[in-house]
Amino acid sequence: MSFDSLGRRPGGPAARSRRRFVQGLAAGGAVAGLGLWPRQSWAMQDAGQPNVLSGTHFKLDIGETPMNFTGLTRPAITINGSLPAPLLRWREGDTVTLDVANALPEGSIHGHQTSIHWHGLLLPANMDGVPGLSFDGINRGEAYRYRFDVRQNGTYWYHSHSAFQEQAGLYGAIIIDAAEPEPFRYDRDYVILLSDWTDLDPTLLFDRLKKMAGYDNYYKRTVGDFFDDVQKHGLSATLQNRRMWGEMRMTPTDLSDVNANTYTYLMNGQTALGNWTGLFRSGEKIRLRFINGSSMTHFDVRIPGLKMTVVAADSQYVHPVTVDEFRIATAETFDVIVEPTGQDAFTIFAQDLGRTGFVAGTLAVREGLRAPVPSVDPRPILTMDDMGHGMMGGAGHNMSAMSAGAMAGMDHGSMDHGAAGMQQHPASEAGNPLMDMQTMSPAPKLDDPGIGLRDNGRRVLTYADLKSTFPDPDGREPGRTVELHLTGHMEKFAWSFDGIKFGDAQPLRLNYGERMRIVLVNDTMMTHPIHLHGMWSDLEDADGNFMVRKHTVDMPPGSKRSYRVRADALGRWAYHCHLLYHMEAGMFREVRVEE
Repeated sequence: MSFDSLGRRPGGPAARSRRRFVQGLAAGGAVAGLGLWPRQSWAMQDAGQPNVLSGTHFKLDIGETPMNFTGLTRPAITINGSLPAPLLRWREGDTVTLDVANALPEGSIHGHQTSIHWHGLLLPANMDGVPGLSFDGINRGEAYRYRFDVRQNGTYWYHSHSAFQEQAGLYGAIIIDAAEPEPFRYDRDYVILLSDWTDLDPTLLFDRLKKMAGYDNYYKRTVGDFFDDVQKHGLSATLQNRRMWGEMRMTPTDLSDVNANTYTYLMNGQTALGNWTGLFRSGEKIRLRFINGSSMTHFDVRIPGLKMTVVAADSQYVHPVTVDEFRIATAETFDVIVEPTGQDAFTIFAQDLGRTGFVAGTLAVREGLRAPVPSVDPRPILTMDDMGHGMMGGAGHNMSAMSAGAMAGMDHGSMDHGAAGMQQHPASEAGNPLMDMQTMSPAPKLDDPGIGLRDNGRRVLTYADLKSTFPDPDGREPGRTVELHLTGHMEKFAWSFDGIKFGDAQPLRLNYGERMRIVLVNDTMMTHPIHLHGMWSDLEDADGNFMVRKHTVDMPPGSKRSYRVRADALGRWAYHCHLLYHMEAGMFREVRVEE
């Protein structure tokens, strides 16, 4: 499969309309240098355009700026005129004040109201930045003052929580310098902010998803694939497999709702052709702070020729683990240490989960160098084991799993009380038109690298590798357990918890100070990164032992994962899938922490 200079598969409608890429990768408003020198200075800068704001008082103006990443100029939402928004540099223990002004023009396609959410930060509910929950939003011509104590350190990010503004460019990085020495050493420090850009009005993209959810799925199985499967698995099993997928009205190639047929992937605001570059001297230790600020994209990241030692996940220190590759879900962050030596340039390569495109940058000893860009990996195919139906027999390409029709014919009452080993489901899922499948035998899958990453010859990070450097910060056993199912209907592009979309759901109520356990079960064939605002999510292993503290927990298809939450933040909080269009389509709940 070939890819164009922007890291997209040529031939889709987006690619056909944008074959001739004109100038302006950095000129498209992208900020070139997000490289940080610890302590000595804070960042490289574009000429005349500072991209790092430091201190304790900040003025952030949200407006529209024309951007050109593909050959077409489109209006983006920017802060102080830059995309990504300025990197904010704070210090742990300080109190920061941020005056955010809404300067969106009249008639903007992005609406008249805006907001900023400080992702992963612990702060009062009225500073969290979710319109309708924690505050009223910021109307055009108005400003809002965010003011809060900085109680943590590490790599974070911020983004709009208003409609689809995050998709249009309103996101940026936050670096919080630690009050105490960090448990690792490095010589240089770079932010790698990954994102996805579309020339489409994001509202129109959402409308298209509602009407044609499979629009970007160019990779449906062919007659040739059918005969290949007959050779591998036999005619009967292949026919049964095709019948099952047909009854579910799904396709095993539908890995992402929006991919590089629509998106152009960016690294620090530049396309692959823009070649974002971080400089190094041979033998230095380089800290790379990876942030997935995309709207809908999981990225698989590697640097051919370099090992990466993961030292922090979602800004929390972990026992170092050295890998060749890691998957980063939307909203997650990973800090890694690399030691480039032996060559003058190394490619930072991030391909999407569906293998439809990539973005690449470079670590180099001087500007202007490039290293070879690897080929995108083969396209993965979903199996019934992936979707939590492995108990029906087989592994890998399981050809004997339960079909949607068979599931629909089951007695949901008896299912709720559960045969041994079979997953129970809430009554709200029974006969629900907003759902097209249920998982029957979900598993934690903590040691699974993920779809498309298994047995690829590289050492791939898994959740099982992540161990916080500290014990359970609360120490109490959870006093109660809440189980929530991630549910959806692919054709209808309907997403929800327990089959109940946000507008019809009751808030999840927590008692202030309690320690409770949340169990998530993914009943869909999509991977969902789930984010709880205002509180940490302390991920457990399969035996219920504390593993790692995170703010975003990724949920692959057919997975069942649990984490502990300390309800130590009064107020109304958002709880949602961080795939933007899934959230907007209903996979969102309100959490209320009350005394």
